[in-house]
Amino acid sequence: MNRQSTQVDDLQLVALPNAVNVAQMFVRFAVSEWSLRPMADDAAEVVAGLVGTAVREAGQEIPEMITVRIELDGESLVIEVEDQHLAVQGTKPGAPSGLRCGVAPRRGGGRVLWCELPLPGGMTADSVPLPKRERRPSPEAKRLADEGEPMGVDPQVIERIMTALSRSTDRRD
Repeated sequence: MNRQSTQVDDLQLVALPNAVNVAQMFVRFAVSEWSLRPMADDAAEVVAGLVGTAVREAGQEIPEMITVRIELDGESLVIEVEDQHLAVQGTKPGAPSGLRCGVAPRRGGGRVLWCELPLPGGMTADSVPLPKRERRPSPEAKRLADEGEPMGVDPQVIERIMTALSRSTDRRD
């Protein structure tokens, strides 16, 4: 699914049964953060089907990684699950019927299970208000600032870290 997306978020999970619940929480959070809360139930149902398919086919002896991705694209919310299996023609992605869904081979091996949900009320990806995040200091940084401690990065500390890192990579060769 190589399209121009206005917003993308993803999460890597181990393909075990609890990945379904984690993926549902991830999608509900992302959809809510993107001001698309009315789509949360449908998106959670779709991701449960896609991740469930990937987990069932993964086998539990040697767990593999899957990637859950959610994108705003055009007039759709696209949910994708990448796994290590071959994309077989006619494979059902495990999503609800009535939606545009499919399975595609992934570059480098594996497949992408995907499904598109139409955005509500004629919205487009460009009109979805995305979250505004402000930078907030941690409680410890705030405490230090209140005590008058200088904030920022000490160049001498960074230099020592970089020197130590370069030595550790030299030893591997």
